Amino acid sequence: MMILVTGGSGSGKSAFAEDQVVAFGEAERIYIATMFPFDEESRKRVQRHQNMRKGKGFETIECYTGLERVRVPEGSTVLLECMSNLVANEMFQEDGAHERTVQEIQKGVKSLREQAGNLVIVTNEIFSEAVSYEGETGTYQEYLGKINQELALLADEVVEVVYGIPVYHKKKKGGASGEESVE
Repeated sequence: MMILVTGGSGSGKSAFAEDQVVAFGEAERIYIATMFPFDEESRKRVQRHQNMRKGKGFETIECYTGLERVRVPEGSTVLLECMSNLVANEMFQEDGAHERTVQEIQKGVKSLREQAGNLVIVTNEIFSEAVSYEGETGTYQEYLGKINQELALLADEVVEVVYGIPVYHKKKKGGASGEESVE
């Protein structure tokens, strides 16, 4: 089972994604952390997410670039957070994929999906603005958009969290909640 969780900043998508992982049961829980702690603000965000996961049985793997190299136990339940950070890392970090960002991340997600029993991926909704960006910001939006579209196609469920409320855009029977399909 693969679930894609999206939403705006502060929407509650992280808490929702963690609840989905817990709902899958007692399988080994792996959290793939992608936020590179480069300043005080990012270190505080990392700490906040660590506090949210406390007591939920997650093993954390830090992965800033090279998702395809990550190995998780077969049948585990994996939470990858967050795709928007991973895209930025691949684009801008020295050891990143740069112009191959989209392809490298797609390969990494497919590799994780083959290894894990369940995969929950968190991404960001950054496309609602009417502003059109150019340069690196425009390229970032283009890459994240392409990746999110591919992830939505691959996913069994696609959920947008709005003000803490999950809105299902794609849902299959037998998901973590066991509800009927509304595709």
